[in-house]
Amino acid sequence: MPAAAVGGRHRKPRAMSPAVRRALVVVAAGPIAGSILAAPSAFAADKAVSRTTVTALDAAEQKIADNLNTRSQDARLGSTLSGVVVDAKSDKVVWGHDATTALMPASNTKLATSTAALTVLGPGHRFTTKVVYGDGTLTLVGGGDRTLSTEDLDALAKTAAAGLKNAGLTSVKVRVDDSLFPEPTLANGWNTGYYPTEVAPVRALVVDGHAVTDTSLDAGQAFAKLLADRGVTVTGDVTRGVAGDGDVPVAQHQSDKLSAIVKHMLKVSDNNIAETLLRMTALGADRPATFEDGTAVVRKVLSHTYGVSLDNFEMYDGSGLSRSTRIPAQTLADILDLTIDPRYRQTLKSIVDGLPVAGEAGATLGPEWGRFDTPDSQCAVGKVMAKTGTLTGAIALSGMTKAQDGRWKIFSFVENGSTANPGDIKDALDGLAATVNGCWA
Repeated sequence: MPAAAVGGRHRKPRAMSPAVRRALVVVAAGPIAGSILAAPSAFAADKAVSRTTVTALDAAEQKIADNLNTRSQDARLGSTLSGVVVDAKSDKVVWGHDATTALMPASNTKLATSTAALTVLGPGHRFTTKVVYGDGTLTLVGGGDRTLSTEDLDALAKTAAAGLKNAGLTSVKVRVDDSLFPEPTLANGWNTGYYPTEVAPVRALVVDGHAVTDTSLDAGQAFAKLLADRGVTVTGDVTRGVAGDGDVPVAQHQSDKLSAIVKHMLKVSDNNIAETLLRMTALGADRPATFEDGTAVVRKVLSHTYGVSLDNFEMYDGSGLSRSTRIPAQTLADILDLTIDPRYRQTLKSIVDGLPVAGEAGATLGPEWGRFDTPDSQCAVGKVMAKTGTLTGAIALSGMTKAQDGRWKIFSFVENGSTANPGDIKDALDGLAATVNGCWA
């Protein structure tokens, strides 16, 4: 579809006083770093310029559109593709194809989850795991920290053991309290085959990200062993219960900042962290920690706080594993656009930081995943950063790159239903992103 035929973007007007605009335009006149690592500040400068959407394309943009019109016909992409490319400075739609058609976005859903979590909880938020004592029992209380490690748990055990010994106690019972979240359920669009490898039943307590059915009891058993290693006798089996109101605080551990957790979650596309964040976001908005309430908060944040259109938007989990979720490429691009708006950068910066970079080892666009390693995409290594998404029958790639015209472009490509080999589909999508960057092998 020619870019001129694509409709305007569904965003609230961005009012700005003349004085602020003039001040920001002065900033925008400075040099823009070419390194992908300098992208956020470059975006912030760009976004300060007029937001008027223009439909006419210049020569550089027309080249991108023409090349995408050609490459989007790749047979590997099948017949169902939603895609859009937007100039980050002007909000101009450079290219689009069925951009408002809602498709399964797979893990691109994590972009919406991250936006809501950072907005509701704040990038500096930390999750707290506690140990309390009462009636001869130490209770390990889960606080929604999906990054809790054995090292963290050992520090809690060390402090707890010292406290017990100071009180003249040598034996104790151990229980876990994961009542912060309700009993785990399947999301709409999930099947039991996801447990526990694709995602574990969502509980408020876990250690080392163990892929087990009951992460809370698993963490409690690990905690009991660490206590025993420090000379405390643990009697009976680890049980599940709720800490008493009169229980005495013994030890606590705070997670890293939410901004760091979001960055890691996006880099490796961690489903478990995403689902935990969805529940903690619901709690942060004074709602129950459920799929339904978490996704309701995400929708409210996107639409009411940021003015993102939710036309054709259906979301049922935080990770994108749900086969019932539907999000258009246009909406994914609008979410990414928020992250580079100077008004929101302080809150949402970790989303940009968390986008995998083409060729970056240890992330989902790394060479170990066979990404950006074909003649169509190799020249974009180090120049494209994007969130990946993969489900059976659905592959997506949404991100940012600096085009040959020196301007940053936001893109989103979502494919559903192709019968090609998934690796070949990913190669084709990598080629589309590389085309936006300017690669044309």
